[in-house]
Amino acid sequence: MTRLLAFPLVAATLLAGCAAVPHVQPQVAELAPQAVGLDAATATIAADWWTAFGDPQLDRLVAMGLAGNPSLDQALARVRFAEAQVEVEHAGLLPHVNGSAQVNRAHIGSKLLPPPIGGSSANLALAGGSLSWDLDLFGRQRAAVRQAGASADAARLDVATARLMLSVSIAQTYVGLARAERLIEVADGFVATRQRALGFTQSRIKNQLASKFNLDQAQTLLAEAQQARTQAVQQRDVLVHALAALAGRGADFYPQIAKPKLALDRAPTVPELLPADLLGRRPDLLAGQARIEVAVQGRKVARAAFLPDVSISALGGLAAIGLGDFFTGGAGSYAAGPALSVPIFEGGRLRAQYKGATADLDGAVASYNDAVLGAVRDASDAVSNVRSTDQDLADEARIVQGLRDTVTLDQVRTRTGLGSQLDAVDSGFRLLEAEQNLVTLQADALTRRIQLVAALGGGFDFHQPLAAASVSDTHS
Repeated sequence: MTRLLAFPLVAATLLAGCAAVPHVQPQVAELAPQAVGLDAATATIAADWWTAFGDPQLDRLVAMGLAGNPSLDQALARVRFAEAQVEVEHAGLLPHVNGSAQVNRAHIGSKLLPPPIGGSSANLALAGGSLSWDLDLFGRQRAAVRQAGASADAARLDVATARLMLSVSIAQTYVGLARAERLIEVADGFVATRQRALGFTQSRIKNQLASKFNLDQAQTLLAEAQQARTQAVQQRDVLVHALAALAGRGADFYPQIAKPKLALDRAPTVPELLPADLLGRRPDLLAGQARIEVAVQGRKVARAAFLPDVSISALGGLAAIGLGDFFTGGAGSYAAGPALSVPIFEGGRLRAQYKGATADLDGAVASYNDAVLGAVRDASDAVSNVRSTDQDLADEARIVQGLRDTVTLDQVRTRTGLGSQLDAVDSGFRLLEAEQNLVTLQADALTRRIQLVAALGGGFDFHQPLAAASVSDTHS
């Protein structure tokens, strides 16, 4: 009869725990691909996309950077920490067994026990073991394990994001180095040409065919070309230092960075699309989805805190006064049985924790949505920049060719006395500037393509993509 009365009491207790869960729902929904204007096109980018530049030194620098950059080491350390947390939470699903033993020398008071034990000193020996096992009937610990696993996924995806950004930084810096080397070549060509022009002018002055004005103008053109070379050399040195740092190396590595072989005037073909799989290919967006899953599982953990906790515990051991009786049968004792714990009054703490977990979920979704909008904008801007730079490059190439023809004509006219020295000086200045702009735009064309690759997620290939956590799953 007593057992029959106990079952309704336990059931009522369980129901009381369930009924206390507050009805607090998430307020933010995830953005769908269609809502941000992504179409059905798919952009295919190789994982080693930088090899399209055809420069073995660039390939080597990217490989070194991905293997030994301190920022990646930090991200990998966070992965190891997150994986350790998964093991910690998983341990909560398993039985815990502990043991202890101790021997104390004690004086036993006569008021505690009668003589001859009372009033004497003896060795008190204790040894025992205990077992506890949370049955996790309502899934609180399993949700904590999934939460830790999602955090580990997010940390691994953060590493993928860091690897992508590092490869992009190395490639962009390398393009800058190629630009600086090309500017040095342009300046060297102008320096050589203007040194010859200066010599020609000095010869004409000796023959009284030119004035000091002509000499000043020739010297000015030469100084301008020399200054351009000095600036380009300074840019090259700074970029060499940056590449060594990105590769995880120091000053000893500077001499090992040779002149780039990549051709600035041959930009590789890259997709100019906004792919529908953008949300499933960018590692930063996948990390955002993983953090939504962290919040989803955290909410489940907070919800399970309202429910009863059922566990099994057992303990046993030996206890005796005096070591002689410690190993006798009478020294043994044990106890075992189930335990039920139900939250009854927590002062609103559990309700506040549940509200906080729901707010964390809204925050994770909002952060993901913001990242999605940023990713779509990055991709759109990158596509526009590629097209605009290509058009600017084509226009600048025509300007340079026109100025080259003008400089050649002015030189002929000046030598034959049909033109002004001022015209030749002016066209010379403009040609050097145009040649520099052409090199810069060629480098920009490559850089814009690198930025587009980054905006589309690079060559990132996530073999088991995370589906975006459904907020509706958390309404129960």
